[in-house]
Amino acid sequence: MPLTARVGIDVGGTFTDVVWTNEEGVHVEKTPSTPTAPATGVLDGVDAVLAAGIPPAAIEVIAHGTTVATNAVLERDWAATGLLTNAGFTDILEIGRQTRPGLYDLAATAPPPVVERAHRHGVACRLDEYGAVEEPLTEADVADAIAALDTAALDSVAVSLLFAYENPDHEQQLAAAVADQTDLSVSVSSSVLAEIREYERTLVTALNAAVAPVMDEYLGRLETGIEDQGIQAPLQVMQSNGGILDTDQARSQPVRTLLSGPAAGVKGAAHVAARHGLEDVITMDMGGTSCDVALVTDGEATTATDLTVGGYPIAVPMVAVHTIGAGGGSIGRIDDGGALRVGPDSAGADPGPVCYGRGGARPTVTDAHAVLGRIDPDRLLGPGQSAPTDTVREAFRRTLTDRFDGSVEEAAAGLLRVARSNMEEALRVVSVDQGQDPREFGLVAFGGAGPLHATNLAAALDVPRVVIPPHAGVLSALGLLVSDLQYDPSTSMVRRWGELTPETLATTFDDLIAADRRRLQATGYEDAAIDVKRAVDLRYEGQSFELTIPIEATTIDEATMERVRGRFHEAYRERYGHATPEVPVELVTVRATTRGPVEPPSVPSAPTGGSVTAARTDRREVWFDGQYHETPVYERGKLPRDEHIAGPAVVAGTDSTTVVHPGQTATVAADGTLLVEP
Repeated sequence: MPLTARVGIDVGGTFTDVVWTNEEGVHVEKTPSTPTAPATGVLDGVDAVLAAGIPPAAIEVIAHGTTVATNAVLERDWAATGLLTNAGFTDILEIGRQTRPGLYDLAATAPPPVVERAHRHGVACRLDEYGAVEEPLTEADVADAIAALDTAALDSVAVSLLFAYENPDHEQQLAAAVADQTDLSVSVSSSVLAEIREYERTLVTALNAAVAPVMDEYLGRLETGIEDQGIQAPLQVMQSNGGILDTDQARSQPVRTLLSGPAAGVKGAAHVAARHGLEDVITMDMGGTSCDVALVTDGEATTATDLTVGGYPIAVPMVAVHTIGAGGGSIGRIDDGGALRVGPDSAGADPGPVCYGRGGARPTVTDAHAVLGRIDPDRLLGPGQSAPTDTVREAFRRTLTDRFDGSVEEAAAGLLRVARSNMEEALRVVSVDQGQDPREFGLVAFGGAGPLHATNLAAALDVPRVVIPPHAGVLSALGLLVSDLQYDPSTSMVRRWGELTPETLATTFDDLIAADRRRLQATGYEDAAIDVKRAVDLRYEGQSFELTIPIEATTIDEATMERVRGRFHEAYRERYGHATPEVPVELVTVRATTRGPVEPPSVPSAPTGGSVTAARTDRREVWFDGQYHETPVYERGKLPRDEHIAGPAVVAGTDSTTVVHPGQTATVAADGTLLVEP
């Protein structure tokens, strides 16, 4: 009987990472990404799994991290979209919040509205703040709204009415009429984001409508291609909150996949860290063009509802990833003031760093590592190819060495110091700026370039332990296979906490959870296996923003309500340094998380025989602290478990390289993870 397999496929800008797991362990493959036809690269990854001898019938599930929705928003390459909203509110997408990304930037410009003015139409109906009808929606109003839509010029329409989170009837009537009388895709705010704040809710609904046809076409091609290969396994999609969606949900709410890839990496990092007893870690994913960092506390990724993508504030829950333009391809230059800068410009994959030999002419972070001996650029190239070492050094001499008294090594080391400084700042944004001390966290480094920098970064921030997972270069794909099926419904109901009955709150939670519980049961989960978490957003009356307070009790009664109120005062004091218990507390939003846990794949193991000496493949001169050190180079896959490696050392893997600096020690864990004590 063939071994069953689970497949994770994560699409990056350059490569599509493919990981499949079965009873024999974890297997890795990389295929080129195909930006102009993204489904092709994913199907090539599926072909690679089948070519490795996995029968189609043995594949249980295909979990996919996609950039389709992200790219559509960043490039504004989306479907032509219309908007139906209340009369008098058609300009809300342009008015927004009047905020600016740079307070003193007098030339700042907002991103263009998702829906053009000509396709935004007001409807004569109105609810009050509790959902009671003030002005009814008549059949004539519905007919006028349909007539106003230029159906020949549109592919999709968003419906977002005031206070629809309290009463969705008017939205549903409009949506049903649009679906019945046109061929347009429809997104409704009470389904996409049933929360207060008209601008954010309308924006997310409009973005969802704009991206929905793009995602539907993409998933359709994928599903057809997978079926043509004889695979009957379900296709699942990573969402931004760190959970997995089925394709029906991904089609109807693609806005929840905007951080699909980065979220999978954070989940994979949290999983590996937990295996080694670390519940609080900073994650660092460094690839060719960017570095993504995030915070994990108590084993869970920190999420937020105020992140931006492409300049648009996205109010759906997303893993709080902070991204900077620092990757292996980031280019070094001297600015007009004579200072060394690194990034955000990147050499990308084509032509790539100078050491790739594909025509790159400007020195990059990868080139700096090559000059200093920390990587062997020949390993990055195809068989029989050798890196143009002289060309790399010439690139530094031509552009940077004047700043470093003519020394190529000092110029390369300076480039890495600046890159490290940029990454240090990113790590502080997700830790120190959030009131967290990095000295109390571990650092999980992954991506092709992350392990090259992590040990030095950890030393600079006094992080006590660095975790380099096995297959660090493809951890995002592995993260797909440890992520649970997850749904995060929410609804706003602005009420004084003291006037809210436990029965009303309990009923609201039950209504939120019911549909998602049924969805998980339909996929085979027993009711007892489904994990449900509840939380509420609270604020002091009169305030504009709120704090999310978890409800840990399974039964909601008066005692539970009082405990939640007390926890809010404590959380407020922790965040702001004071609390005012005498001010009434106000409920804003009710939140639930319904999760179907997955069984993590079997843990790979490091070799039990051999020795560190046998794993050594080379000795070469590597630059550390202003001078060359004779440094051993180890093949990571041959390092036996429980062995220790004293720095300086270079550990070369198939998808990433780890640098252990002088004075540091790395230990090989039983699963092959490198644990470095900076």
